[in-house]
Amino acid sequence: MKWLDRATLLFDGSLTLGSVMARLAGIHGDRQLVEEHLGPTRSWAQAAERVDRFAGAIAARVTAGDRVVIATPNVYDAFLLCLAAIRAGALAVPVNPQMSLAEIDHVIRDSGATVTIRDVAEVDLGEPLGDARPARPDDVAAIFYSSGTTGKPKGARLTHRALLSQARAGLVYPSDLRRDLAVAGLPIAHIMGFVVLLGFATAGLPLYFLPKFRPDDALDVIEERRATIFVGVPAMYRLLLEAGAEQRDLRSVRVWGSGADVMPADLARRFQRMGALVTLPLLHTSVGEAAFVEGYGMVEVGGGVAAKVSPPLVHSPLGDFLGLPVPPYRFKVVDDDGREVRVGGTGELLVKGPGVLKGYHGDPDATAEVLTDDGWLRTGDLVRRGPFGLFFFAGRSKDVIKRGGYSIYALEVQQVLEDHPAVAEAAVVGVPDERLGEEVAAAVRLLPGEATSERDLVAWCRDRLSGYKVPDQVKIVDTLPRTGTQKVQKAELRHLFG
Repeated sequence: MKWLDRATLLFDGSLTLGSVMARLAGIHGDRQLVEEHLGPTRSWAQAAERVDRFAGAIAARVTAGDRVVIATPNVYDAFLLCLAAIRAGALAVPVNPQMSLAEIDHVIRDSGATVTIRDVAEVDLGEPLGDARPARPDDVAAIFYSSGTTGKPKGARLTHRALLSQARAGLVYPSDLRRDLAVAGLPIAHIMGFVVLLGFATAGLPLYFLPKFRPDDALDVIEERRATIFVGVPAMYRLLLEAGAEQRDLRSVRVWGSGADVMPADLARRFQRMGALVTLPLLHTSVGEAAFVEGYGMVEVGGGVAAKVSPPLVHSPLGDFLGLPVPPYRFKVVDDDGREVRVGGTGELLVKGPGVLKGYHGDPDATAEVLTDDGWLRTGDLVRRGPFGLFFFAGRSKDVIKRGGYSIYALEVQQVLEDHPAVAEAAVVGVPDERLGEEVAAAVRLLPGEATSERDLVAWCRDRLSGYKVPDQVKIVDTLPRTGTQKVQKAELRHLFG
């Protein structure tokens, strides 16, 4: 009775990442777990065996608590290697292959890694380890490094409980009662990618994994395999749209998912209309539209801590609504003095719950900056506190531009620019100004085949924003510099503006 096995696993308070794949294999056995684009297909049982054999090879090279850097290409085996390092009693330190060599070297040095794996072939598939090395749920299991958009990347120390707290909820998904196929092409070394893969595995959802995200490949897979779920970051949705998503048959998709950055509401709505609530294959017709699920989180909380669901045929009027806290997480919004703001006020969001990091590796000063004495995490995100326990995203605290005594949220200006019919994407930064302190500057990428001028974009903003928020400089660019998780590297844009 699989439902009984699932319930046992759901309420097993001793579950750790070192044992989770073996436990899942006991439920799903030879069912297909993953198919990799231009790569292998594996069942749950095969994945569990691979984790155990990887763990046997790693255990011969480490002692308990050693750090193992996983710097392989972004293949599904990188995920299994992380689980294997943890099973062997080490701490997994996944590294995004899109990091520069200097950044990877920094992670190796900073983590004090005793083993670095740069290719899956380096790990022999020898004798299996057998039982996972002893671990408690509140022990640190992995160190995830931030993308390093400002300063050097810092390593967040995350526990088994932190990384399993959200994925465990997948055990209630009725995967035995319906046909599903998920598609994702996220970097495994990023917390969203790791947790998404872990969540699909615990939910019993077969996955088509794209080691490198290419919009045409993703659209082909969704259309040809009749995929029902797609998860990506907002930049991926923009690329799908530019690659002709609206001319494809994507009606098989019942759920679109997004995270890691703010998803524009109009973009989400367009994809909802491309999917369907249900498709009747024999009649070649579809009914309704897809749901859109957005998660809010960060590496310091081990993934997502809030979720927003836009159901089929329901257009949410809540705009920048952050989402409802996922139990047992708690939110509060505080001012610069640490006092909770009233309804309608804007301040920094603080989060408390099982996923909050145990600290940054080897950096007590940085840890003290983000963790309060009573265990709240300072997220660095600005949030407006709404009525009825609602919270609305206002931007990153580092994205507040101080111009002539006014505070300008970069996100607000970006959204106005992206409302322009010729604009695909905008990034807004503050640049130094002797008179005003900072000026508002925007780099803008246009949609293919569209044209407009920098002067027209300034005029567009002037009609829609208060005068002090209007960009002083606008540059039209072909591309925007990005991190491995497709976030715009704003620090790299400032050189465009004199």
